[in-house]
Amino acid sequence: MKRKQIINKAFLFGLTIPVLIFIYLPIIWLVISSISTRSELLSTPPHWIPSEPTLKNYIDIFTPGSTTSEVSRTFKTTLLNSLMVASTVTVISLVVGSLAAYALSRIRFPFRSGFLMGILGTRMIPEISLVIPLYILASQYKILNTPYILMATYLSFALPFAIWLMTSFFETVPVEMEEAARIDGCSRLRILLQIVLPVSTPGLVSTALFVFLLAWDEFFFALIFTSTVAAKTVPVAIAEFTGRYAVDITAMMAGGVLAAIPPVLLSLIFQRYIVSGLTAGSVKG
Repeated sequence: MKRKQIINKAFLFGLTIPVLIFIYLPIIWLVISSISTRSELLSTPPHWIPSEPTLKNYIDIFTPGSTTSEVSRTFKTTLLNSLMVASTVTVISLVVGSLAAYALSRIRFPFRSGFLMGILGTRMIPEISLVIPLYILASQYKILNTPYILMATYLSFALPFAIWLMTSFFETVPVEMEEAARIDGCSRLRILLQIVLPVSTPGLVSTALFVFLLAWDEFFFALIFTSTVAAKTVPVAIAEFTGRYAVDITAMMAGGVLAAIPPVLLSLIFQRYIVSGLTAGSVKG
C-alpha cells in the first residue's frame, strides 16, 4: 500500500513538471531576452544563456541618454500613468462596489436576480461596440488624451464586475451578526464598515487584485483614446516598440518585465487573502 502511494505521488509530481515548464519557460525567456543584446538574441541557434548580459535596456528606461529611443525615454511615464489609472479605478470600484454589493446581498426587491445577471451581462458587451459613443462623449467633454477618459472607461466594466464579485462574498457573512448589531442600535452603514467589510477582507483583496489587473492590462481603449505621453499606459507603450521597419525586441522584453512586476508583487503580498477569498466566495454560510 505504501509503495502504491509513493508511485502515485511520483506520477503526480511527474505530471506537474510539464505544467511548470509551460508556465515558467516564457517568463524565463522574457527575462533572458531583456538582458541580451539584439545580435545575440537573433543568433542561430538561439542562446538560452547570454554570453554578454547587459542592463542597457533598463538603464535606457530609467536614466535615458541622448541615443535612447523615444519609446524607452517615455516608458517610465507610462508606468506611472498605468499605476495611477489602475489604482484609482480599483479604489473607486471597491468603495462604490461594496455599497452596491451590500445592498444587493441584503435588500430583497423584485427582479433582484435579473438585475444581478444584467450587471454580469455588461462584461459580455464587445469593447469595439462602445468605442464610437465613448469617443464622441470624450470629445464633447474634452477629456481625450487624459487619464480621466481611461478611468471612466475602465470603470464601465470594472465596477459591474466588482459589484457582482463582492455580492457573492457578502452573502457568505452570517446575517445573525448583523441582526445582533441592529439590536444594539447600529445603522446599516456602520454594520457594513465595522462588521461586514472586516469579515470580508479576503474577498475585498481578491476583488481589488482582479480589478487592478483588468485596468493594468487593458489595451484596446488605451490605444484608441490616448495618443500623447500624458495619458499613454504600459500596454500601449510596449506595442510602440514595434516600429514600421524594425522591432526593438530587447527593449520590448525589458518593458514586459517591468510591466509584470506590480501584478506579481501584489499577488505575492496578498497571496494568503486571495486564496481564502476565492474559497470563501464559493461557500455559503
